[in-house]
Amino acid sequence: MRPRSPLASARAAPLFGALALLGAAAPARAADPFEIQVYDGTANAPGVPGLELHLNRFASGRGTSDPPELPLRGQGHATLEPSLGLTPWWEIGGYLQTALREDGHLDYAGVKLRSKFVTPPDFHPHVRLGVNVELSLLPETYDRDRWGGEVRPIASWEGSGWLLAANPIVGLSFGADAWRAGPSFEPAVKVARDVLGVVAIGAEYYGDVGPVGDVRAAREQDHVLLGALDLVAFPGLEVNFGLGGGLTPASAGLIGKVILGVAFDRAAVAPPSAGRETARRWPGLARAR
Repeated sequence: MRPRSPLASARAAPLFGALALLGAAAPARAADPFEIQVYDGTANAPGVPGLELHLNRFASGRGTSDPPELPLRGQGHATLEPSLGLTPWWEIGGYLQTALREDGHLDYAGVKLRSKFVTPPDFHPHVRLGVNVELSLLPETYDRDRWGGEVRPIASWEGSGWLLAANPIVGLSFGADAWRAGPSFEPAVKVARDVLGVVAIGAEYYGDVGPVGDVRAAREQDHVLLGALDLVAFPGLEVNFGLGGGLTPASAGLIGKVILGVAFDRAAVAPPSAGRETARRWPGLARAR
């Protein structure tokens, strides 16, 4: 959807312009371009709402795409993600996506709904498991098949200041051609180390090898590696920065992203407790993934 007036784009430009300092990007599809994130198996407590803002910038790289999709080059994305914990093991959420195109037009870029199921806080002191199920409806300029989704298994281990999280994602597309090709395999992994309880430093990997039954050649696969920094010093607040790029010709370029999140949970300001699921989570404290 184009902006109602040039003023709308002018108001949005500073938001995305700040991300330009993070670098340029290419149209790597290894990660959802509107939500570049690895889930770590945590969830909002029952009755606790949360809110995240995902910002990223794709400022350079290849300018081609499969019509009617627009190329990612020059795009900035802002996605608002509200969420709500229903039980100790069930959280629901949604996404409202917007895109600032290279030509300055501000677009509506679709909506998504998700339902995340995780092991409850007392399951294990170090291990978290779960699955996220998602349904999306995007304009054809951002997904030529329009209807899509994902099934995202979640496995993570946290202890001694380390976090390891893996999401072997199965991507779904409900367009006729993509449906015949079958689901795609899109793994995502995060490794991070807590430093003095102030920040966590690590790396995030996102891949897409193509349809499970017809894996692409290595040069045609998407593999993206980001350096990541999480601010963990402030209870109840999630701040994540990422900067990196592609590892293959199909995913060349640089990507910059920022995630800002908050959980409206009074327990988030409590001192850390065993497991830290209802108090100070890491990274992102009471609302991290």
